[in-house]
Amino acid sequence: MRDGLVRLHNNIFTRHLARALGLPKPVALARAAGAYPAAPFAGLRVVYAQAPGGYALAAMRAVLAAGGAAPAPLQSADAAADTAPVDIFVFDATACAGVDTARLLYAAFHPLMRRLAVNARVLVVAADPTHVIDPVAAATARGSEGFVRSLAKELGPRGITVNLVYAAPDAVGSLAGPVRFFCGRATTYVTGQAVHVARSGGAADAPVVQALAGKVALVTGAARGIGLALAQRLQEEGARVVALDVPAAATALEAACSQFNFTPLALDITQAGAAHQVAAFLGAHCGGVDVVVHNAGVTRDRRLANMKAPYWDLVMDVNFGAVAALDRVLLDDGVLHDAGRIVCLSSISGIAGNAGQSNYAMSKAALIGYVAAQAPLLAGRAICINAVAPGFIETPMTDAMPFLLRELGRRANAFKQGGQPRDVAELVTFLATPGASGISGQTIRVCGQALLGA
Repeated sequence: MRDGLVRLHNNIFTRHLARALGLPKPVALARAAGAYPAAPFAGLRVVYAQAPGGYALAAMRAVLAAGGAAPAPLQSADAAADTAPVDIFVFDATACAGVDTARLLYAAFHPLMRRLAVNARVLVVAADPTHVIDPVAAATARGSEGFVRSLAKELGPRGITVNLVYAAPDAVGSLAGPVRFFCGRATTYVTGQAVHVARSGGAADAPVVQALAGKVALVTGAARGIGLALAQRLQEEGARVVALDVPAAATALEAACSQFNFTPLALDITQAGAAHQVAAFLGAHCGGVDVVVHNAGVTRDRRLANMKAPYWDLVMDVNFGAVAALDRVLLDDGVLHDAGRIVCLSSISGIAGNAGQSNYAMSKAALIGYVAAQAPLLAGRAICINAVAPGFIETPMTDAMPFLLRELGRRANAFKQGGQPRDVAELVTFLATPGASGISGQTIRVCGQALLGA
């Protein structure tokens, strides 16, 4: 469905009314198309800045240069005199350790705020406060998160994303993947997020083109909507996709698999023995699996006083119980390969809660706790597990929502518009790649920095 506000602003007969009423005009968000390019930063103007003594800038510059960015000097004292638009701004805040050094964030960003181009990308790297002993230094590092979240709200109406990566000195080698993602077009609807990156072997030389070539990916709920977008995006990076959905969706599943050359698997994951059936299929037909994306989910919304027990049970069984059961079998039987990836689709309802969704919110919050608890247990096999929490994503389901509720969901975020299934797929695909090997146990929102739960 086309955005009504965009139509109002673009129509010669209604644009003056839209302006007079002060209605927001959502900017056209830049989105990537196709697989990751070898040189995503070619032709873009990059500005670098650093708090003196920082340890992350050299790694960030190397990543951007490898992606085609032209050499650029550090931001100088006469930055205010430069008027050229900036496409990417990266700031190394790893040496910010007190009130005086925190002011360097203001000094670096203040002269650039009006120069940032529409759809620019901003990335701040700070010391990981969980690895900092001095309380003031740890507090300053954590303060970067408030700065980034606030800046993302200020710049969102121009389509600009602002994100933060926490990295200890020994995790610098794991920055390549996150820098490419958060400075690239694929981070379209991911903004105001803070991600912890840990030390991880092999991330520095991870492939960036066809990053999933030779890998097998399982996507549940893949017949339509976000699940179909996930399957397509993973395939673009070279993965062989097994698309699973319930038998009731068999027609849509077969059509999708025929069109995109996925391997179909029609199965109800809540049935007794379903996890073993999936594991047997993957073992027999694919030799195991490398990426598991738990996308299948249902809603049965009712206020708790009116909710029947079957509604509670169904939502919990599909959204959480089936996830845990399938993972247990895949892990115990060795079907999920070492260095594999598990990505669970949570929701901002699982972060903030929502009236009439006590069952759904509990199931999605459980996934957030699940990935956090599983991550250290899987680290010995180099398996990363994370959750993605979508906000308002434009799908046929949201098109059917009441007008006022739909408009509230669309506008209550930094971009003043809904996201696309492709936006969710971009984040999931990044987390599935070798470049994300330093990220595990975390939940990242793809919501345009929705006000709900912010």
